[in-house]
Amino acid sequence: MKKVVLDVLQSRGTYYEIGLQLGRELRKSALYNHHLKRRRRSLRDYNVDIIEAKRLFLQFAPGLWEELKGLSEGLQWSMEETVHEYSGFQQEWIESGCSSLAKDGLYVRNYDYHPKTYEGRLLLVKPSGGYASVGFSGRGIGRIDGLNEKGLALGFHFVNRLKPGEGFICTTIARIILDTCKDSDEAIDVLRKLPHRHSFNYSLYDRNGKAAVVEASPRGIGVYHSSTLSCTNHFQMNHMKKDNRHYLKDSLKRLSVLQSGQKERLTMERALKLFNDGDSPIFKKAYDSWAGTIHTCVFDCETLQCLIGFGESAEGVKIDFQGWIEGVDISIRKITGHFDTDVRFLFMHEG
Repeated sequence: MKKVVLDVLQSRGTYYEIGLQLGRELRKSALYNHHLKRRRRSLRDYNVDIIEAKRLFLQFAPGLWEELKGLSEGLQWSMEETVHEYSGFQQEWIESGCSSLAKDGLYVRNYDYHPKTYEGRLLLVKPSGGYASVGFSGRGIGRIDGLNEKGLALGFHFVNRLKPGEGFICTTIARIILDTCKDSDEAIDVLRKLPHRHSFNYSLYDRNGKAAVVEASPRGIGVYHSSTLSCTNHFQMNHMKKDNRHYLKDSLKRLSVLQSGQKERLTMERALKLFNDGDSPIFKKAYDSWAGTIHTCVFDCETLQCLIGFGESAEGVKIDFQGWIEGVDISIRKITGHFDTDVRFLFMHEG
């Protein structure tokens, strides 16, 4: 089993100050050199209209434009380079897994992807002018999943990357929702209005107990909601199914397992075991095929307590996000996980 250690970073201040800290930390990390190597491919693969990107950020989340300015300063990059590489506008996304369940006040999610893409940062941020949130970093300013101070939790679930549109990728969309929406209804409204680059499910759960899945593609939106919901990697609404991939067996299997588990009362510990145990049908080990479980997050949307499982069969690290919002720093600086793979995690110094 490979031992992997991620960082826990805490930031309070203006969006610019948060971006500045992020940029300085990133520049010192092992990941930075890999991002430098990635630049040539990024420039070849997609173009970014910085004027259009700025317009959209100012419309939906103006604070994040300021964070990009701070990130630019921290990286010592031009604003054009920073927006191209880290804004999440017009970028690409390789297929990934991901499963979630929302019930009994808890939101639990597995993030399944390739280790080389993982940034290895759990971020707690409290920006002036936006909602505080806890979540895993994805593509710079974006988030892989998270919980905000209003008790709104969310995650995304890859569906398809064919026929991309002009818009934001999943990680930036997740961050916009966390920073600007207080509940599932507000998140649904924003997801209807945002331009989507690729086809994804967005699973939502809020403090009021409202769970929802937004099926979003560049060509349309579908929404369904309930007090209990499971979500994997395919669209279920008839008018959205045309954007599904042909192979859905694994996604359908995981969804069936999750739905069968909805009958039992969920606790944070039970949720972690269901999703993170190495023998669970929800936990995936296909790391070299872009489909290995990297982390599990369990969020209590009412108390704002978090339980983080990194790697396989993790004991779980508890984080009092409510206390952190009130000004009490957490003592955790690192989280260790173990993985049954030889695939490299690029954010670590490995030889």
